[in-house]
Amino acid sequence: MINVNNPIPLHVQLKEMLAQEIKKGIYKNKIPSERELMDRFSISRTTVRTAISLLVQDGMLEKIHGKGTFISKRPPVHDWLDSLNSLTDTIKRMGMVPGSRLLKNGITGKAKDIHINEFLNTDMVYTIERLRTADGIPIAVEKHFYDKEIGLQLEHFDLHRTTIYDLLENRLNIDMMEAEQFITCKEVRMEDALHLDIPKGTTVLSVERLITDTHDKPIEYYISYFRPDMYVFRIKTRRNK
Repeated sequence: MINVNNPIPLHVQLKEMLAQEIKKGIYKNKIPSERELMDRFSISRTTVRTAISLLVQDGMLEKIHGKGTFISKRPPVHDWLDSLNSLTDTIKRMGMVPGSRLLKNGITGKAKDIHINEFLNTDMVYTIERLRTADGIPIAVEKHFYDKEIGLQLEHFDLHRTTIYDLLENRLNIDMMEAEQFITCKEVRMEDALHLDIPKGTTVLSVERLITDTHDKPIEYYISYFRPDMYVFRIKTRRNK
C-alpha cells in the first residue's frame, strides 16, 4: 500500500506498485481507471496521472485516445543517455530478462571500419560480436572492439553470458571514465537483419561509442544496431539561464 509517511513521493510509490502488478500479470490488458485508483489508494487525480505518465514514458503503458490506458504488449527498452551503463543493466531496469548469444570473437588486423584501429591506436583489433535480447526478443547486435591485450584477457571468460563492462572493471581493473557517443540511422545489413528478425533494408538505430579511462586512454570502440521498435534513447535537458 501507499504510505503517506514515506519520504518517497506518492506518485513514485504508485508507479512502482503498478509496475510490479503489471509484471505479475494482475492486469491483462488495461490498468484500473483513474477513479478506481484514486478510491483504492485515497490519492488525488494529479498523483494518479503523474504515475501513469511515468509508466507511459517507460514504455510499460500506452494511451489510446478515447479508449483508455493499456498495457504495452512489447514495451521498448528505454536507455537514458546521461550515464554509462551496460545494456544488461538497462534491460534489467525495465523489469525484463537480458540475454546474449556470442556470434563471433577473435583477432583481426585492420577492422572493416579503418577508423577503429586509429581510435584504439592499434594494428591488431580484438572483436566481440553478440546478439542481445530482452525477454527472448532480439533487440540489438553489439560489436565491441579492443586492442589485442585486452581482448585476449576477455577471451578467458564466458562471453555468452557475462556483462563485459563488469569484466573490464572488476576482473581486469580497468576504470572506464568517459564515453563519446554518436547515434544515427542506418540501413541494416542482411546478416544483422537475420539476427534481429527484421526485414532486409530496415533502418535501425546505429550507435558508435568510444570509451576512455581515467588517463584518457582509449579502452573500447563500440558499434551496435538496435531494432527501432524495441529501443528508445532518452535524455533530460535543462535550459541554461
